Amino acid sequence: MNYRFQEELGKLLLRLTVGILVLFHGIGKILNPAIVESIGTRLESDGWPASVAYGIYLGEVLAPLLIVFGVLARIGGVLVAINMVFAIVLSHTAQILTLSKSGGWALELQAFYLLGGIAIFLLGSGRMAVRPD
Repeated sequence: MNYRFQEELGKLLLRLTVGILVLFHGIGKILNPAIVESIGTRLESDGWPASVAYGIYLGEVLAPLLIVFGVLARIGGVLVAINMVFAIVLSHTAQILTLSKSGGWALELQAFYLLGGIAIFLLGSGRMAVRPD
């Protein structure tokens, strides 16, 4: 296996992993829109318009699809990262300095999605994409 092929395969694996796993969260919100409504209520209590909650569909449905297919993957990566910043600030700030029951960082999943989105932004789609960048 040559180096270039391994690099491209690594980008594909990263894209598929981040994209598919985030997409599951988006599908959950499509199937249960009350989650988005409750996030809108939370945003309103923090002084934001409730409609900002619908940005979840950008960060958890559109962005993962862009990432998985490698079409505007860098934009998809940024959208996932922004989505995760909102998620951490709105729902997980109390956990920033805590460990889970099994000893890992309480925010390791959120950090994975945030940093995975940033990595995809920095790396791009790679050649194994519908539309490589």
